[in-house]
Amino acid sequence: MDTIIEVRDLEKHFGSVVANKNISFKLKQNKVYALLGENGAGKSTLMNMLSGIYKPDKGEIFLKGEKIIFSSPKDAIKNGIGMIHQHFKLVENKSALDNIILGQYNGFFVNRKKIREKVMGVCEEFGLSIDLDKNIEDMSISEKQTTEIIKVLYRGSKILILDEPTAVLTPQEITNLFRIMNNMREKGCTLIIITHKLHEILEISDEVIIMRKGQFIEDVITSETNEKELTDLMVGESVDLKIERVVVPDGREILHVKDLVVEDRDRIKKLNGVSFHLREGEVLGVAGLAGSGQKELCETLNGVIKATSGDIIYEGDSLKNKTPREIIEKGVSMSFIPEDRLGMGLIAPMSMTDNLILKNYYKQTGLYLDRKDAVIQGERLIRDLQIKTPGIHHPVKQLSGGNIQKILLGRELDTHPHLLITAYATRGLDVQSSHLIYDEINKQKQNNVGVIYVGEDLDVLLELSDRIMVLCDGEITGIVDATATDREELGFLMGGKKLEEIEGAKHG
Repeated sequence: MDTIIEVRDLEKHFGSVVANKNISFKLKQNKVYALLGENGAGKSTLMNMLSGIYKPDKGEIFLKGEKIIFSSPKDAIKNGIGMIHQHFKLVENKSALDNIILGQYNGFFVNRKKIREKVMGVCEEFGLSIDLDKNIEDMSISEKQTTEIIKVLYRGSKILILDEPTAVLTPQEITNLFRIMNNMREKGCTLIIITHKLHEILEISDEVIIMRKGQFIEDVITSETNEKELTDLMVGESVDLKIERVVVPDGREILHVKDLVVEDRDRIKKLNGVSFHLREGEVLGVAGLAGSGQKELCETLNGVIKATSGDIIYEGDSLKNKTPREIIEKGVSMSFIPEDRLGMGLIAPMSMTDNLILKNYYKQTGLYLDRKDAVIQGERLIRDLQIKTPGIHHPVKQLSGGNIQKILLGRELDTHPHLLITAYATRGLDVQSSHLIYDEINKQKQNNVGVIYVGEDLDVLLELSDRIMVLCDGEITGIVDATATDREELGFLMGGKKLEEIEGAKHG
């Protein structure tokens, strides 16, 4: 099988930080490669060099035996290399077709009929389906991702790099994505997928390229390895993948949600009659397919959006429709780690230090902000959470997704909350970093903090939670004891079956 890309001794530096060092490997046609490494291992930097975003400081890239030098992503696209980023590069108020052809044609007159036919030909060849006239802002995450894939294929890319492509997809959408990827492989494409989900790597890839601390470690045949071996190679030592469920005595009730209803601007119910309670020292897991109401639940509890009806009782006081600031000033110790870490959790261009003082800057007096405490806090979080950054004054947008998540988590935990609400706290984190977060949640639990943990990995929910609440279309289909349920039962609940129906079928 012919080599399509060869990388020789590639290096990239950012100031004193060595992101990539002496990286060499070969990629062949008709294969899916998984790129595996811890957060900050240099995976995204390497792929950004292959896609023309960064220029290497040293080393060479060969395409079909010929040395190539990219000055921009446009050069990479001309050579058939396209990258689909974790955060999509789409214009929200434009249609799928407009986004696909954006920047491709000059002049006033464009034959949209012929362009549409060509795009439809690409869709047919690779088994892709999309409404070309639908605006991006009206699309699901899966539809946006499909648009990105069509965009790079339409531009002639035969080498596709996908950065965390399954991070926000439902199990059904992941199955469809893998079907698309298999079609592309059969049609002669080479695919590189960056992901931390080991079971997905084992399912979709042919080979695994493992990186550690900016260096190439090993190239492993997927069919000859397993999750434990991949983790040990990635980390550099044997790692225990077990999540411990800490058992603490039943605490008093701190949160009681009664018949909560939340509607959007079009009066469509996003939450419908949601009721549950939470005790001190309890982890309540929340499961559900994407868009089942998890986001609205977290944001309503935190005061970001208003409830239509119902009530939220925290230690005997109603928090219904209070703003986040009012909740804090009321003396409620509540921390919130949102799903959108850069859109809602942190401000991308700002430094780690400035992001740390966002929670309490308004309490300071005087004309200038005092950053001394934030500097001390930042340096401690870097040590405690193993955050990889050039420094506390470095813009957070230039860090890896996992390190951004650690900064957000560290800031929220440092407020010493009594109630911790987390939405996908380990999304985009490697195995070791994820277990660091699980340990932090268990520490909070032992400190009598009530934790609401919204997650997408059912195995983690089963191991970490005390109870699991399942949402489907904004309603609770069941709240179950995590030690007395399994993936199958949770799957039925996520699909819309009520707990009574399932239990009735068991005894029937």
